[in-house]
Amino acid sequence: MNYSTYAFEDLSVTLSHPSVGQFVFQGTGLGSITFAMANDSSAHDVASDGSVMTSKIKAGNGTITISVQQTSQANQFLRKMFNYLYTASSYEWAQISLMAESKVMGVTHTATNMSFQKKPDGAYQQTGQQISWAFLAGDLQEY
Repeated sequence: MNYSTYAFEDLSVTLSHPSVGQFVFQGTGLGSITFAMANDSSAHDVASDGSVMTSKIKAGNGTITISVQQTSQANQFLRKMFNYLYTASSYEWAQISLMAESKVMGVTHTATNMSFQKKPDGAYQQTGQQISWAFLAGDLQEY
C-alpha cells in the first residue's frame, strides 16, 4: 500500500529585498501562499478553413499572494517593506525576490523582479483575520 503525507510546515519561504533585508516565513503567521502564472502557455489561431496553428508562448511573469495572520511578525515585515518601498526611489520598487521550497514534494518556486501589486485591504472585526499581500513577479519559475 502506497501513501504520502503533506505538511504545510515542510514549506520554506524566504522573501528578500537588498535595502529592507529578508524574512523567513516559518512559524511566523503564514496562512497560505499562491503562485499563478499571468499568461497562457499556448494559443490557437484558427484559419477560415478550420486549420489550427498552435503557438507556444514563453512568458514567465505571474502573481504571488501571501496570506498572513493580522498580528503576525510576517505582516509587520510586509508592512515595513511596503512602506519603505512606497517612499523609496522607483529604482528599488521591483527588487524583491522570493524562494519557496518544499523538499517533501520536490518543488521549488523562485520569483524575481517582484513588486507589490497593491497595499492590502484593512479588515477589523471581532476576530483576527488573514491579510493577503499581492505581488507581481517579472520572472516566476517552478522547478
